[in-house]
Parts: sequence; C-alpha cells; structure tokens
Amino acid sequence: MSEFTLDLDREARLGFDEAIYCAGKTATQIEAILNQAPQHRDRFLLTRLSPDKFNLFSPAIAARIDYDALSQTGILGAPKSLAPVSRVALITAGTSDIPISREVMRTLNYYGIAATEFNDIGVAGLWRLTEKLDAIRGHAVTIVVAGMDAALVSVMGGLTRGVVIAVPTSVGYGAARAGETALHASLASCAPGVVVVNIDNGFGAACAALRILNIER
Repeated sequence: MSEFTLDLDREARLGFDEAIYCAGKTATQIEAILNQAPQHRDRFLLTRLSPDKFNLFSPAIAARIDYDALSQTGILGAPKSLAPVSRVALITAGTSDIPISREVMRTLNYYGIAATEFNDIGVAGLWRLTEKLDAIRGHAVTIVVAGMDAALVSVMGGLTRGVVIAVPTSVGYGAARAGETALHASLASCAPGVVVVNIDNGFGAACAALRILNIER
C-alpha cells in the first residue's frame, strides 16, 4: 500500500499546488514522492526540509533541487517567472526572524509572486520603520514576521490600509515562551482586521497572501 497520495487537483481548487511538508517524513519517503512526481507535475515546493535530511538524498535527487538551508525549503524543477510588480511587503522585526521570512519569500516566489523585503525594522528603533513606511504602503499585502512581543504587528496594523498578515516567530527567551507570547499578542491586537497564522508558519502566511491576491485577479 502506498504511503502517500498526491493532491493533483489542489491548484484548480485553491489557486496554488500542493507542497511537500518534509518534517516527520523520512528521506526515503520524500524521494519516493519526488520520483513519482514527474508522472504528474514537473515542479514541487518542499518545506521544513532540514539540511541533515537533504544530505541523505541520493545525488540524482539532490541535483534536481534548489535548496536553501536558511529557510529549509527546496524547489524541484525550473523557477517560475516572477510577476513584474511586487504586491507583497515582507517585514521582519529583527534579523533573527529572517529564516521564517525567507520561507515566506521562497514560497511566494515559487508561485510567481514578487515581494519586497524590509528587514530589521522592529519597534526598538521605530525610526527604521518610519523611513520605509511610504514604500511599505505601496503594497496590497504586508506580512509581518516578528518574535518576542510581536509589537510590530499592531504597529503595522494601524499604519497601512492593505491586508496585514502576522507571522509570530519562536524568536525570544523566557516569557516569550517559544513564540506563544508573540502569537497571543498578535491575536489580541487592537488593530482591527489583522490576519494571524501559527508560530513560525511562513508557508501558511504566503498561502494566505496568495488567496488574497487570487481574489484581486
């Protein structure tokens, strides 16, 4: 009995195809999926693919994957042409949030969506944000990747009219509780209409942005 079933109709239903979530799967299971994939699709996004697991792939499989260790994502197949205009502002509160932000960027790019990065502009130095605010406001969607108290989420929710998607991260220590404080603060934001995904869920934030942008097409 097969250990997996590809969801070949997902793109028709949702507007974006199925990704392979690699955490919890063995390298052998992932290779089996990728070996079957060419019968149906020539491109795949792999998420939560650790360097150790990637290094267990056969040379033939590894050579076909564009792997990024920072975001732990892999892209099988040719890159997709990016839209000429950036519709998404991708913001990190601190440099430590960039691994999750990079997962967002790699996911958006895989699906052909261009995004503009604004890194390390958290509330500890608000002048960094105000210098870039006009540029951020030019985007339809703003994704805020923030750990610790995730205060930047509420700040952006009160400063831009576009959709704001919060990605609380596990960055922090002590009372940050591995991202729980950032998650609860984002959910409790006084800024109305902020969308919140799970802790460290860069892929989910990118998919939320894709759904929003698909409505506008």
